[in-house]
Amino acid sequence: MTVALHDLLPADLRRSWVIDGTCPDLDLYSLFRARQIADLHRTAILDAKGKLCYTALDRKVRCLATGLRDLGIRQGDVVGVQLPNGRNAVIADLALAALGAVALPFPVGRGSLEAECLLRRAEAVAVIAAIDDRGNHHAADLQALAPALPSLRHVIAAGPGDTPEGTTPLSQLLCSDPSGFVPARPDPDSAARILVSSGSEAEPKMVAYSHNALAGGRGNFLASLIPDRTPPRCLFLVPLASAFGSNGTAVTLARHGGTLILLDHFTPEAALDAVREHRPTHILGVPTMVRMMLGRPDTTGGKLPAPTALILGGSALDETTAELAASVFGCPVVNLYGSADGVNCHTGLTSSTPDADDRGGVAGRPDSRVADIRITDTGTHEELPDGEIGEIVARGPMTPMCYVASPELDARYRTPDGWVRTGDLGFLDGDGVLHIVGRLKDVVIRGGANISPAEVERELAAHPFVRDVVCVGIPDALMGERLAACVVSRATEPLTLRMLCEHLTERGLEQRKHPERLLVVDELPLTPAGKPDRAVLRDRMTEINRPRVKKEGPLAQAG
Repeated sequence: MTVALHDLLPADLRRSWVIDGTCPDLDLYSLFRARQIADLHRTAILDAKGKLCYTALDRKVRCLATGLRDLGIRQGDVVGVQLPNGRNAVIADLALAALGAVALPFPVGRGSLEAECLLRRAEAVAVIAAIDDRGNHHAADLQALAPALPSLRHVIAAGPGDTPEGTTPLSQLLCSDPSGFVPARPDPDSAARILVSSGSEAEPKMVAYSHNALAGGRGNFLASLIPDRTPPRCLFLVPLASAFGSNGTAVTLARHGGTLILLDHFTPEAALDAVREHRPTHILGVPTMVRMMLGRPDTTGGKLPAPTALILGGSALDETTAELAASVFGCPVVNLYGSADGVNCHTGLTSSTPDADDRGGVAGRPDSRVADIRITDTGTHEELPDGEIGEIVARGPMTPMCYVASPELDARYRTPDGWVRTGDLGFLDGDGVLHIVGRLKDVVIRGGANISPAEVERELAAHPFVRDVVCVGIPDALMGERLAACVVSRATEPLTLRMLCEHLTERGLEQRKHPERLLVVDELPLTPAGKPDRAVLRDRMTEINRPRVKKEGPLAQAG
C-alpha cells in the first residue's frame, strides 16, 4: 500500500505558475539530466572522497535507479534515506527522482524511536541507511525495526564496515548495469520528497513537496541570491536531509546546475578549511554554526575568500552575529525565515530593510515567486492591515502538497484555499517588510534544530523517579536556546540530569533532544486555568542560568 499524498492547493493555481514560467514543469531528474548534458564535466560534488562531475554522477544515479527498480521500488513508493552529507545521499536523491519514487530523508543521529515513527507513518517500502556513522549503526538498527514495519521490505546498508545480516549492500546496487534504464518522468506536480519538521507536535511532522515546489518555488529562493546567474558553489553546513538541506540536490544541482560542497560532519575547523580550499559562492548554515566558526582564532587572522552570500536560517539571527559575520566573511549575511511547512522570506543581498526593534526581528520582503505572505487574526483568521500583529500565513509556488498521513494537521495548519498557517506571529509594515514577533506554537530551537517539549516530556514522564515534568526553552548566547527540564521528583535520592538523559537514551530519544538544564521543584506552578505555568518556569530557569557579573575592587567577595 502506498501512502496517499494529495495536493491541498487548487490545481489551476499550480498550473498558473507553470504557464507564467515561475515553475519549470519538469521532474527533478529531467532537470538534472539537462544540466548534465549542457556541461558534461562540470563538478557536481566536492566531498570527503574528492570531486565528482555531472557525467560520473549521472552514471551512478542510473546504476542505483536500476538496482532499486530490480528490488521492486516503483513510482510513488516512499523510500527513507538516512545518510551523512556526501555523494551517496545525492545519488539516492536523484535515483529516487528518476524512478518517480518519493524520498524521505532524515539526518543521521536521529534515534530509532523517531525513525520508526517516520517510516511507519509514511509506509516506506525501503530505507537506505549508513552502516556506521560516528558510532551510530543506523542500518542495523533499522533492520531490527523491520518486523514492526509491515510496509518495509528492504534495508539498504551504505558505507564502510560489515553489512548487517538481512540488509542489501548499497555497493551492490551501484554495480547494476544501467544500459537499459528508462527514467519514469513523473508528473512535476506529483510528490518528490517528504520534508521532516519537528515543529510543535509530539511526533515529527512530515510534509510532501512536489518536483515543481522544490525546483520552482525553493529554486526561485536561491535564484534571488545569484545576481549573475552563474552556477553556484554551495557549501552546506546543514544536513542535506534537513528541510534547509532540501536546497541541495533539487535546487543547487537540478535547478541551477551548480556544485555541492559537502561536509559529512560539521565542525567549525572543517567548515573554515572548506571555505578556504573550495571558495564557495554561498554558505548555508544556522547562526549557531557561524558563531562557532567566528569563535575560532584563525578567523581573526588571514582573510577568508569572500562568498556571494552567507545564508543563515533555522533560528533567530542576532545583530551582533550578523555584523561580525559580514565583517569576517566579507559578504552580505542573509537572514532567512523559513520552514518545512511552506514559508520563506529573507533579507536579500542588498537589504535596505530596517534593523530589528522591540517589536521583533526583520525577515525581509516576501517574494511572490517563492511564497506570498499575509498576516491574519489569530481568532477570526481574517487578513489584517499593515502594522497589526497576527499569525503569519503563506502560499505560493513552494507551498507543499499536504502533511503526510496527518489529516488533523492539514485541518489545523491549512486553509480551504491552500494557505499554510505557520503558527508564528508577525506583521507587515507599510513598506511590505515582514517582522517576526514570536511563536504561537511551543517549540524550542536549539542551534537551528526544532525540539518538541511535548515529546521530551512524554518520555521523561515514564521515568520511575519523575512525578511531573515540564520542559521549556531558555535563552543561550551560543545555541540560541537550550532545553531545560523542570521536574517534580518522587525519588528518595537526588535526581540528576545524567540519570534523566540515560533514561532518554534507553527510550530511543536522540541526544540532540536531551535537556541540558535541570530544575527540581516540590510542585509545578499553575496558571489560573490549572495548567502548568511554563512562563514562570522559564523565567526561573533563565534567572538561575544567567551569567553572574564578578565584582571588582577591594569590596569584592569570594564566591
